[in-house]
Amino acid sequence: MKTLAALASIREEMLDIPGHLGFYYKNLVTGMTWGVHDEEVFGAASVIKLPLYLLVMQHALDGKLRMEDKLTVTAKDKVPICGALTLFTDDVTVDIRTLCRLMISISDNTATNRLIDHLGIPAIQEGFKAFGLEKTILRRKLFDRAASRAGIQNVICPREIGELLEKLYRQEILSPAFCKEAVDTLLLQQVDHKINGKINCEVSIAHKTGEDDNLSNDVGIVYAKQPFIVCFAGHDTDVYHWEDLMRRGTYELLKAQE
Repeated sequence: MKTLAALASIREEMLDIPGHLGFYYKNLVTGMTWGVHDEEVFGAASVIKLPLYLLVMQHALDGKLRMEDKLTVTAKDKVPICGALTLFTDDVTVDIRTLCRLMISISDNTATNRLIDHLGIPAIQEGFKAFGLEKTILRRKLFDRAASRAGIQNVICPREIGELLEKLYRQEILSPAFCKEAVDTLLLQQVDHKINGKINCEVSIAHKTGEDDNLSNDVGIVYAKQPFIVCFAGHDTDVYHWEDLMRRGTYELLKAQE
């Protein structure tokens, strides 16, 4: 009953925040699922890096690449921060595993674009569909301003991302070793002021955030006594109040189990 009250409170507060907002929740023990606009499509920002990361690993399993393969990042590859690679004064050669870790833990946009170039957008779109992602689509690289002005955007669906996280948690995709590696990398998330902002490492959270102008997302697995998934997505919104709800809502869902 406490969990239902916490979920109802999240829904009520969402009504008072402007913009297009979505939320998905699933208790991974009881199977209880709950959502608000969770099957709709939202601006992805950096949350698109989560399925991309898992797809890179799938390609490794399929023998299309090795995580140890080295790729070079040149000046023409570099796009604005988030991340570290754009700060290097010369070309940087690193392995694919490092690019993935940078893409997830500090949301490195240059690492992301280098991986997109390596896989190719058509192969990524095909791979997403193989994961069961129909509404979650990568259409362009990050910071492709011309494509953005033309209305070409990457999008996510909260329920789809939540179901993908559940498959990762249950090791129903990839291999057990790659699932563990992916979760361990998501646990290293450094952009940590949203769903973990009030929990403050009281329990572990494997998650990926996304930010842009008037847009804020955070999706992840909360390793509570009964682990659960939360996926918050919102654009054209009041980011301050939306992120405050992410912090408080996730915290109340955790405390509802006590």
